[in-house]
Amino acid sequence: MKRLLYIFLALFVVLTIGIIGSNRAVVNTAKDRMYDDVSAIPFNRVGVLLGTNPKGRKGNPNPFYINRIEACAALYKAGKIERVLVSGDNSRATYDEPTCIKEDLIAAGLPYNAIYLDYAGFRTYDSMVRAKEVFGLSSFTIISQPFHNERALYIATRKGLDVVAFNAPDVQLRRWQIRMIVREWLARTKAVLDVYTGKQPHFLGEPIIIE
Repeated sequence: MKRLLYIFLALFVVLTIGIIGSNRAVVNTAKDRMYDDVSAIPFNRVGVLLGTNPKGRKGNPNPFYINRIEACAALYKAGKIERVLVSGDNSRATYDEPTCIKEDLIAAGLPYNAIYLDYAGFRTYDSMVRAKEVFGLSSFTIISQPFHNERALYIATRKGLDVVAFNAPDVQLRRWQIRMIVREWLARTKAVLDVYTGKQPHFLGEPIIIE
């Protein structure tokens, strides 16, 4: 029993160090690459808008989603991006983030021909790798909330991409806060492992040119 206890303790220490180290790596990589001010962010031809569920847990509008739409529209209208690549989940016939986002971007004033859809952005890692490998991008602006942007910036820079991020306003929901922090720290640990193991996205496919 004592030997088993030592093994579990050692595993706990290793896991804790891995989680803390992964978070530090993500934060340090994203430093000086995130912007809150539209006027301050540099121009990139393409903005990559990361998808999320349009609806909240109870079926109400998701404020994270709404803020990302508004942030993307603000960048486009300010002339900071010319095209938008919407990368989201369309893994089920009844769930289509990219198309929903495109419709809302058009409603926000973006022309339909400025919007491109990545239906296989099942997770952030896939979105970043596919932006490079499928859509041929070497530099772009990531659009999401700050905690999400940090992780996306880490993945993208480790994949040799020249990226910055524009922060959509965060949402302070106390009942979700602890769960979101835990989830994000675990996601960052997974992202670091994926980068170092050279994991491939669920799908790649034929190249798609963003005109």
